[in-house]
Amino acid sequence: MPHPPTSRDVARLAGVSQTTVSYALTGRGTVSAATREHVLRVAESIGYRPNLAARSMRTRRSGRLAVVTGATLDTQLRVITGAAEVAEAAGYAMETHSMDGTVAERTARVRDLAESRQYEAVLTLVPVLPAVLTGASEGATPVVAEATFDQQMRSLGTLADASAVEELVRGLAAAGWRRFLHVAGPEQYASARARRDVYLTTVARLATETGAESLGVVGGEWDAESARRAVRALPDDAPPVAVVAGNDVLAAGVLRGAAERGWSVPHDLVVTGWDNSEVGAYMAPSLTTVDVDFPEAGRAAMRRLLARLRGEPPAAAGPIHRVVWRESTGGSPAPPSDDLPGG
Repeated sequence: MPHPPTSRDVARLAGVSQTTVSYALTGRGTVSAATREHVLRVAESIGYRPNLAARSMRTRRSGRLAVVTGATLDTQLRVITGAAEVAEAAGYAMETHSMDGTVAERTARVRDLAESRQYEAVLTLVPVLPAVLTGASEGATPVVAEATFDQQMRSLGTLADASAVEELVRGLAAAGWRRFLHVAGPEQYASARARRDVYLTTVARLATETGAESLGVVGGEWDAESARRAVRALPDDAPPVAVVAGNDVLAAGVLRGAAERGWSVPHDLVVTGWDNSEVGAYMAPSLTTVDVDFPEAGRAAMRRLLARLRGEPPAAAGPIHRVVWRESTGGSPAPPSDDLPGG
């Protein structure tokens, strides 16, 4: 059996010294970001994994990171998976701690983690009180907060960004749609509020640019039945109308309601969703939606944690939302014309 790759192999293939390899993998010492990325790519390409026990004995560093979350639902698991990819590539072992309770109770438990000295840093994806972020005592493990989920595991921050709604509305306006309706999710969700607000702002701007109008904001639940009822309640002369639904489940309810009204999609009515549920691509018509890259949100959070450990400025995060145009809106719209400023 061949021997597993060593740090000497990484250094030879990367064309650097073993000291540079050590600095790149641990974040200690001075090494450029470009060199660190080069070393990490070489290490990953040959399957090198640091011996954390040996490194801990040499450096007095544990090589372990902690990630704190609440109830580990599917979306949280995907974020955690992305964070783990980055941690492993940087030579760290990542452990996940699921913590329920109030913000104060969670803060106390995070402080215990920080003061245990078992981890080099703690990343919390759920809210904690600000005091814990500065270290509970001298020498405590640093804590970095990335408020990705709230107390009830509802999306916050980057995950709740709704700027893609503007792309949806402007794309539909460019395709000739002038009447719009928003079927919203529950008010207590930051993501639902953000999608509603971007919808209203965008249609208001288009009203002066193109004569677009909103038929209002309806719904207020995440279930398909509420969306079906909302479409059934529209006046008979509502079409042609473009419906921006808060998620794919609501969009499915819109499609059902349109069928019951005898309205053709995408001729009398078009509809968009959010989340890019797997079933959306197989619906008839297939559903235009917004894909959310949950693993990338986790990767970005872990990159910021590692930058904190290395004393580097945090890297700019790329977008995690992408519009997927499909049959429910007639496919991809033409690029916005000159009569749609800012489109």
